[in-house]
Amino acid sequence: MTIDPKANNGAAPEEATLKVPSKDPKKKKDEKKEEDLSDEDLALKQQLELYVERVQDSDPGVQKLALESMRQEIRTSTSSMTSVPKPLKFLRPHYGTLKAYYETMADSDLKKYLADILSVLALTMSAEGERESLKYRLLGSEGDIGSWGHEYVRNLAGEIAQEYTKRQIEEAPIDDLMELVQQIVAFHMKHNAEPEAVDLLMEVEDLDLLVEHVDATNFKRTCLYLTSSASYLPGPDDMLVLDIAYMIYLKFEEYPSALRIALFLDNLQYVKQIFTSCDDVLQKKQFCYILARHGVAFELDEEMVADDDDREALQDIINNTKLSEGYLTLARDIEVMEPKSPEDIYKVHLLDGRASAGASVDSARQNLAATFVNAFVNAGFGQDKLMTVPAEASSGGSTGSWLFKNKEHGKTSAAASLGMILLWDVDSGLAQIDKYFHSNDNHVIAGALLGVGIVNCGIKNDCDPALALLGDYVGKDDSSVRIGAIMGLGLAYAGTQNEQIRRKLSPILGDAKSPLDVIAFTAISLGLIYVGSCNEEVAQAIIFALMDRSDSELGEPLTRLLPLGLGLLYLGKQESVEATAEVSKTFNEKIRKYCDMTLLSCAYAGTGNVLKVQNLLGHCAQHLDKGETHQGPAVLGIAMVAMAEELGLEMAIRSLEHLLQYGEQNIRRAVPLALGLLCISNPKVNVMDTLSRLSHDTDSEVAMAAIISLGLIGAGTNNARIAGMLRNLSSYYYKEASLLFCVRIAQGLVHLGKGLLTLAPYHSDRFLLSPTALAGLLIMLHACLDMKSIILGKYHYVLYFLVLAMQPRMLLAVDENLKPLSVPVRVGQAVDVVGQAGRPKTITGFQTHSTPVLLAAGDRAELATEKYIPLSPILEGFVILKENPEYRDDR
Repeated sequence: MTIDPKANNGAAPEEATLKVPSKDPKKKKDEKKEEDLSDEDLALKQQLELYVERVQDSDPGVQKLALESMRQEIRTSTSSMTSVPKPLKFLRPHYGTLKAYYETMADSDLKKYLADILSVLALTMSAEGERESLKYRLLGSEGDIGSWGHEYVRNLAGEIAQEYTKRQIEEAPIDDLMELVQQIVAFHMKHNAEPEAVDLLMEVEDLDLLVEHVDATNFKRTCLYLTSSASYLPGPDDMLVLDIAYMIYLKFEEYPSALRIALFLDNLQYVKQIFTSCDDVLQKKQFCYILARHGVAFELDEEMVADDDDREALQDIINNTKLSEGYLTLARDIEVMEPKSPEDIYKVHLLDGRASAGASVDSARQNLAATFVNAFVNAGFGQDKLMTVPAEASSGGSTGSWLFKNKEHGKTSAAASLGMILLWDVDSGLAQIDKYFHSNDNHVIAGALLGVGIVNCGIKNDCDPALALLGDYVGKDDSSVRIGAIMGLGLAYAGTQNEQIRRKLSPILGDAKSPLDVIAFTAISLGLIYVGSCNEEVAQAIIFALMDRSDSELGEPLTRLLPLGLGLLYLGKQESVEATAEVSKTFNEKIRKYCDMTLLSCAYAGTGNVLKVQNLLGHCAQHLDKGETHQGPAVLGIAMVAMAEELGLEMAIRSLEHLLQYGEQNIRRAVPLALGLLCISNPKVNVMDTLSRLSHDTDSEVAMAAIISLGLIGAGTNNARIAGMLRNLSSYYYKEASLLFCVRIAQGLVHLGKGLLTLAPYHSDRFLLSPTALAGLLIMLHACLDMKSIILGKYHYVLYFLVLAMQPRMLLAVDENLKPLSVPVRVGQAVDVVGQAGRPKTITGFQTHSTPVLLAAGDRAELATEKYIPLSPILEGFVILKENPEYRDDR
């Protein structure tokens, strides 16, 4: 019995402490408070009550003293962030009385003084949405707001944002608010709260103020916040934010970062401005490397680089002439120069008996697959075991034999594969392909033409060898030769907006005698050459070509490439597509919707525009009759728009999972391809599992798409798990030629460039999207929407469009003479440090290697030595290092 009261006693104080903060009726609270307060607190409470009385005194001297003391108490009391400071807590009950008294006071300095105090009290007291803190702040004295503490300033900023919106609606003047905003921004920028300053200025639509408030210590963090928030802002705010970041970078002469933003905005005027405002030739060389990686055609003039020799050297870098050399440096360093044969990739010996038995049959389809695998794996190495002959073998011996192990159109791909093996090495490439031009087999000539285009892909040359070689073949009689030449030109001049080629190719689109396949490839090549340019003449030509098609032609699978060619002209250009989209509504209803989806998805590709994703999802949600084709591009469109940033990407993957469960067959066929695009060269485990499940789907089209996508997500990663899955699939499908063909292609992709290449169109810390690379991927994916008739038919060379997206995934450090340097770098998983305090680590789980090194998806590198200073803030691709003059070797 005696235990009970004790238990109660034990509980009593606990109860009391719990009740203090809660807003009980006043009486109860006061009684409890009297009991719990320590002597100090009690004294403080009485003191403050005395001040409150004295403030209402008739003598201004007494009032002033009381206000001063009260102000002192509030300012000096700092307490933990979690609880309300003591003076504010004790003054709460008197808020009403002070407010009432304030209203009765005559205007004077004292009244302003009281207003200041009321403004701070309102922090804890005012009702939701009243904005009293701001009201009294504006009525109060013009003092420094920072002295009342950080929490107060943040609260004010929030109230200003609400008040601003209200006044905008009422069209009331906002000058007094803007003065306060100035103060708050200055306070935030001084106290390392750049994101809060930016947020406030975005709310009051006056970001220009930022430029004057940033200084050398905080501009990098401010700009980092601006650039990363841009992908979550609605237009046109996103462009405005990037513009401000660009101005800030220019102001502090952080040119490489300014260049990244200029490229993101696709603003060549800005790029010119950066070249003209920077004097350092080394810096300019680094800009050129960034431009070359982005794949933008850019001509330097006297203004940008005065010295002729310098200009030529810089133009060479932009033209990518040194890419092959750098890539081979990497290959030698990693010791993978040894050519690999398709058998090394298939690893048949690891499988059980039955599959290997069927594999020995020498069928044309198997040889074609081997051709592609060989081309993908040895891409850019300049030597292989099928196409390039060792010197001691009799000339033309073995190479001829492999070429003729392929049937008809297979020879086209075989001859073109030589271009892939000699990728980026124009001189020796053209020399080795030359022998095929003397063949009397049209398919071989077509392959040679395509090979020339592939060798020149991404490399610009003053004497335009590709145009000289391919130009004459565009008008030949044989359609396979014409396609070879046209596709070759598209690959070699992607993104250059070359007028000469437009004049050559446009007439084909209007020529009634041209066969459909020639017209389709012409549209694609023009779309590539003018990618993202919104060129009206090309758009017009493709639109007329679409209108001229007969009903039977519109049913053909290749016709789907025409709208895609049109879409590429507007790649990533958002609103600019609207006029063309209106025209497309007048097309034949067979292709109208298809065209609409393709244009929409291309125009908003890489923008992360949420509304467009919802729109496309809406189209996929409809359950339609069997004949509809437009849902395929809509599904791909979801991936194209959402690939812009990580968050949207994860959400898109989840939405696509839903489409798999509820969508019709034609949607299910496109979902694997969309997943492949979202995680290209970035094998995420959850996506890998989904695709692995789909690769055994009962619908062979879904299975084929899933298999190809497994290749895409693992492209160039040598991912062992995907390689294992594909080996198992090759034994599972050993009797089904078409599925086995897809498995082989995927195996080739996973080992792309022996693991040194990537297909990801994003670079520069996943900030910039290379338009030509994305265009190449889109053409290939759109072709995969109808596997049976395009890739498994006679147009398998569409796979070579992937060459546009192939880039070495390397970091190659070069010295001031552009010779490779070996320096230690740390490579690890990139960490997002936007808006974090201090100087957080930007990578985690790193390992230290010496350059050149490979970078996987989501990796970031930083120098592990003080000896050099990198000229680019982002270590990717070619980076120039200059010696650090202040470096002292401790030894």
